Amino acid sequence: MEYSGGTRHIYRFLFVLAIAAVVLSCSRAYDPAIERGAEYQYRYGYPEVRMTALGYLDEEGEGVISISADISDGSLIFRERDGKYVADIEIEIRITGIEGTRYYDSYTTSETITSDDDRLIRSPEMVQFRKEMIVPPGQYEISFSVTDSSTGRQTTRTTKTFVPDPDDEIISLTAVQLLGIKPDREWEGYVPITTYHVSSAKDSLRFITQVTNIHSEVPLTIRSRLIRFDADTSAARPMTFPNYSPSSLPFKGIDYRSYEVIDQSRRELDQPGTVMIEFRQLRPQMGNYRFEVRITGHDGELYRARDFSVKGVNFPHIRNPRELAEPLVYLMGSREYREMMSIDDPVLLKEAVDYFWLSNISSIDRARQVISMYYDRVEQANKQFTNFKEGWKTDQGMIYILFGPPWYVTTRLNRMQWSYTYNREDPNYNYFFERPRMPTEHFPFNNYLLQRSQNYFTIQYQQIQRWKTGHILRAF
Repeated sequence: MEYSGGTRHIYRFLFVLAIAAVVLSCSRAYDPAIERGAEYQYRYGYPEVRMTALGYLDEEGEGVISISADISDGSLIFRERDGKYVADIEIEIRITGIEGTRYYDSYTTSETITSDDDRLIRSPEMVQFRKEMIVPPGQYEISFSVTDSSTGRQTTRTTKTFVPDPDDEIISLTAVQLLGIKPDREWEGYVPITTYHVSSAKDSLRFITQVTNIHSEVPLTIRSRLIRFDADTSAARPMTFPNYSPSSLPFKGIDYRSYEVIDQSRRELDQPGTVMIEFRQLRPQMGNYRFEVRITGHDGELYRARDFSVKGVNFPHIRNPRELAEPLVYLMGSREYREMMSIDDPVLLKEAVDYFWLSNISSIDRARQVISMYYDRVEQANKQFTNFKEGWKTDQGMIYILFGPPWYVTTRLNRMQWSYTYNREDPNYNYFFERPRMPTEHFPFNNYLLQRSQNYFTIQYQQIQRWKTGHILRAF
């Protein structure tokens, strides 16, 4: 039996649009010295776009802004044309000088994505777009817009970067760019990673930054290190369990004070001018990382870093047996789940997943519908709620998977209410989340925790039974 998130249900998209308004309205301050890549900011019916930009000096000393964007095939509208499936998009780039830099430039182009079969419509693949634009030294804001020609709907992503001045007396250090390579696509070489989230399918990572120094008499000391932070990577605990303790890792999310040094190096640079510095690292294990560079010279120290999180091979999609098995934690007893997850052989694990569904749902057709709905919600949770861990593991992700998108969402400061009824006071169908920490430049995550209660025992049990028997379909 093949599983996919191809079945789409209109009910969830109302929630996507509602929650998007909440998420996008939250202003996040980021430490300009630490690059983190883009977040998903998924909206149904709109192109799914992730973008990053890096300013640097080329070999001739000209300023360049290198723009890298990923556009999800599955977020575009494909139409059959001359026996092929085609999606047309319009791309517009605007570069605007900021903080005293007087400059403006734009670029537009049309692109056509073509496939011989309709599986591209549900593909997890990304269309990669690269563009370099010549600019003078300065600070810039880059706006990258993608319009689906079939619907007229547009998604715009923005970011900031700077281009160093080769004649400046002060040492400069550009942002750190993160690139990765897949073992099955070595012909592509290293490609820029546009998000905070890195697939563990990347066989090797590469970090690039550029230093500009016109002084040859004083060498520069360059120190770099890759560190891994202690972070919560566990699935959400049941609704009836006690709330997390403030001292626990799930409550804190990431403990930036506790980390392990994975690799580090030190080198001296006595070459004046502009030098590109490169570091490589074999694929790290799953977790949350920071690669940082410190340069010490005649006028002090400069610091730049790139944060990233290594997640599943197919993230945010669900494809292989282990990815299919893990989210069943919300439907299985703890002992049954441990036994399933102890299976190492992928074939046997896939059989165990099949058996779980088919032993509970007698009709194969109904089982297919339930399976599609369940994993579709898992993938949607990944796109909507992922932070330092996969979205399906968060408290919001758990409630979304079990109950679907809420009818109403109310947010006040650090408190969020999801309602699955017209009665906003009904304790069985209103769930409250609290955010222990506001997003800041040092903690740029929304980490909402469910306010748990033993009173949820009956409603949680009944909902699990609806999934296991296939009766969940009666609600839609």
